[in-house]
Amino acid sequence: MTSTTQTLPLLLEEVECVRVERLSPSFVRVELASPALADFGVDGRLYDQRIKLIFPATPGGPLPSFEGADESWFYTWLDKPVEERGHMRTYTVRDVVGEGADTRLVVDFIVHEGECGPGGTWGANARVGDRLMLLGPRRGMPYGGIEFIPGDARTLLVVGDETAVPAVAAILEQLADDARGHVFLEVPFADDVLTLRHPDGVVVRWFPRDGDPRGEALHAAALDHLGTTPHRLEVSDDEVDPDLWETPGHSSSGEDVDATSRAVGHDFDGLYAWIAGESKVVTALRRALVKDLGIDRHQVAFMGYWRVGVAMKS
Repeated sequence: MTSTTQTLPLLLEEVECVRVERLSPSFVRVELASPALADFGVDGRLYDQRIKLIFPATPGGPLPSFEGADESWFYTWLDKPVEERGHMRTYTVRDVVGEGADTRLVVDFIVHEGECGPGGTWGANARVGDRLMLLGPRRGMPYGGIEFIPGDARTLLVVGDETAVPAVAAILEQLADDARGHVFLEVPFADDVLTLRHPDGVVVRWFPRDGDPRGEALHAAALDHLGTTPHRLEVSDDEVDPDLWETPGHSSSGEDVDATSRAVGHDFDGLYAWIAGESKVVTALRRALVKDLGIDRHQVAFMGYWRVGVAMKS
């Protein structure tokens, strides 16, 4: 197993699959190992920590080499033909087990029948011994990739589809014992409902689609919880920001977040909302929370993890 130069402020390393577990029809859990993961970590809790995985261009094909990479590695990688560079996708660290050179990262892959992207295809066929390239935080160095920042919020609202389930599961396990709130999760099938550890004061509700329209039940349940009349999820294609990513510190639309109002209505004082999943569903909830209910932008994080019919960039 190769190792890149240790001068980079992030980990850019080859990792090996050492364990595979099929959790449900749509979830496959993989453990990734490398001695270099002894340096993996952040200051504080991981929560929804994102990492990047680079998959071979073709199943079983070679991985790109980053031997001797410097801080221009990304542009050097982009300059390679796709047959050489493979495919980069974003995943959440579901868990970290072991320590030192035996550290392993747990990653849950979303898989389904039919046409899949490179990540889902790799996850569906993962075998012990398969290898990937991983980008992740090096302990003691700035990296980013954590969006769950509730501050001193007194109650939580967490909403996500199957692509957000790994991040939500990781968040729930790391909450304080006295945390309170509601979690709404949509999954493709009833058999995808997982047992998640969470504080007693957090209520988790699952919404299997089982062939029903995407996001409809999830959208209605979140609005009902907030005390507003549920309505149909209606968002036109031209209303969807393909790069939807809005947090208390960042706006993909370029909006000056710091200039927005911090006035909070009493009904939602102390609320923090974290919402992730398919971009059209997230867009509808953003409109309901921010525009219709007047919830302050500093109390919310809206993340379009993916969009129906659109290939992910990374």
